[in-house]
Amino acid sequence: MSPIEDRRWEQLEQRIGYRFERRSLLEIALTHRSHSYEQATATGDYERLEFLGDAVLGFVVAEWLYLQDPVSPEGILSRRRQSVVSATVLKGVARELKLGDEMRLGVGEEQTGGRNKPALLADLYEAVLGAIYLDGGIGAARAFVERTLQEALQRVREISETIDDSKTRLQEQIQARLQRTPSYRIVSSSGPAHAPLFEVEVCLDDRVLGKGSGTSRKRAEQLAARDALQRMEPSE
Repeated sequence: MSPIEDRRWEQLEQRIGYRFERRSLLEIALTHRSHSYEQATATGDYERLEFLGDAVLGFVVAEWLYLQDPVSPEGILSRRRQSVVSATVLKGVARELKLGDEMRLGVGEEQTGGRNKPALLADLYEAVLGAIYLDGGIGAARAFVERTLQEALQRVREISETIDDSKTRLQEQIQARLQRTPSYRIVSSSGPAHAPLFEVEVCLDDRVLGKGSGTSRKRAEQLAARDALQRMEPSE
């Protein structure tokens, strides 16, 4: 590569947030099959990397959801995962990273606006993820996903917290039965400042009704209340 190309690739790596050991992987990830077809010396296109990136993306998001919410059933987690990995979300992130500007297209695809096609941009994001996974492993891939999809992941968390109002349900049930109000206490907190983990117990006097852990005190309290409600079900 010439010095100008080096600077361009360095800027791209800065936007992505990952420095490649094997830049050839990123080059392939940015190559559309129309360009590969027209260039006899081309090394391939992004479709295989997009296939791999799709699988890695599904795993990383599923893992994140599983760890963030230890009680929701499979069906709910699947729907939340789909909302995060939707083509609409991925194409938006690809545009923010300006991946389309670096895509290598054939003449025909270029003339028909390939750089701005939503489907191609979503595929491009997954191809870049696949390249990062091959170059740096699952840790690098996980960091890329959590960084670039942070807003979508946070939105899912906020929705789940809004829908899940176990604290209100638990308070209503206990007040109806005993005319009392449960209390919450933090048992422990750990982890770094940007990713804390709170352990909370919900109690009635000295009796522990339920326990929960979460990345915010509010979330941990909701999970503790849900645990208490589940423990109370057999006696109803």
